Parts: sequence; C-alpha cells; structure tokens
Amino acid sequence: MVIGEAPPSRRGPRGPYAKSEQTRKSIIDSALSVFAESGYRSGSLRTVADRVGMSEAGLLHHFPSKSALLAAVLEHRDDLTQEQFDFGSGDGRHWLRSLIDLAKYNASTPGVVELFCTLSAEATSPEHPAHQYFAERYDYTRKMARTAFEDLQSRGELRPGVDPASAAKATIALMDGLQIQWLIDRNSVDMAAEVRTYLESLVTGDI
Repeated sequence: MVIGEAPPSRRGPRGPYAKSEQTRKSIIDSALSVFAESGYRSGSLRTVADRVGMSEAGLLHHFPSKSALLAAVLEHRDDLTQEQFDFGSGDGRHWLRSLIDLAKYNASTPGVVELFCTLSAEATSPEHPAHQYFAERYDYTRKMARTAFEDLQSRGELRPGVDPASAAKATIALMDGLQIQWLIDRNSVDMAAEVRTYLESLVTGDI
C-alpha cells in the first residue's frame, strides 16, 4: 500500500460530496489564516471567501454564519493538535512531554497562538460565540492534566506536597501566561523550556 493512501474500505467520499468536503476544508483553512492575521472580529467573511475564490453567498452555503465558521475553525485546530501530539496515552509523564512538545510547536505558529489568546479573552463574555467552546475546552484540559498528575502520584513520581488538581490549574495558567509574554516579545521567553522547568519542579526525575 502506498504510504498516505487510505485502505480500500476507508477511502474518503467521492463525487459531489467529496468536492463539497474539500471546499469546506479550504474555507476553514482560509478562515484560520484570516482570523489569525486580523482577529475574529476584524476578519471578514468576504476576505475568507476571496481567498478561496468564491462569493460570500457561496461561503454561507457551507457555513450559515460567521460564528458557525469560527466553531469549525476551532474544532479543526483541535483536530490538528490531536493528530500531532498524543495526549491520550494514559501515561502521565508522556502527557507532560507532549505538553512541552506542544509549547515548542506553538512557537512556530504565532498567528494561531495570537488568535487563541485573543479569542479566549473575548470569550469570557457569555454572549461571545466561542464562550461555550472555551468553557468546555478549559474543563477538558484541566481534567486531562489532573489525570496525568494523578497517574504520576500513584506511581510515586510526583513530589511530596504537590496536589494534582492545583498542579493542573497552575500548568494551564503557566502555558497561557507564557504565550502572552511571548507574543509581546518573542525574544523574552522560551515557552517550551519554561514549561519543562516548571513541570520538572513537580515530578521526580527528568521529563
């Protein structure tokens, strides 16, 4: 089998449906780029449509509103992260290593990091279209981080006095804070190195 080719039983859709799915993917990719460059509020559907080479009405055929497109962009970004980093192994130390790898990768995508930082701040308002997304995302991430620290604690690899729930919240706060500092001055902080240093202060041995 050619590498990258789907098995016969799992080949993607064909015909008009496949073309529609490809169009949706192109719109989402363009929207991610536009929102990353201009922010969600300033990034227009017309700009997204222009980059795809279609009319705004054509874009609205696939995504009925700007908020619906934003939801698809956020979901797509999460899918890409899950494809690149293994956060579901159940091994706490491996989860922490994946977090460090993610911090390193984020340094290569400043536009996307800026989009997420801006959106997460805007989305504190319950009326913001991304409010529910970020509420659920933070809840899920806290649970995943807590599970990772609890796994380490169960194996005697968490330093005495470290509470898994508190460590989970502090780790997320550290990641968010480092990203803001890095966006303001990219030479001021090495995000991956700082995350590693902090996590190694919580566990025994190297990560």
